[in-house]
Amino acid sequence: MSGLLRTFASRAAPALRQHSVVQKANMYSKPAKDKIGVKETAIGITMFSLAILGPSGWILAHLEDYKKKE
Repeated sequence: MSGLLRTFASRAAPALRQHSVVQKANMYSKPAKDKIGVKETAIGITMFSLAILGPSGWILAHLEDYKKKE
């Protein structure tokens, strides 16, 4: 059985390796075209905070409900 698997792996491995994807990062060396204002910054930070802390806060606020076994 191991000989069969070894044969299959030796034939399949080169075929699987041929189509590799090359990843390339997008790098920009110029400064931003438009400056972001205070209002946009505050809205962005608030939305990210709600997106990250909101679900965990909901779970912690309803922890007793999750502990109940019905």
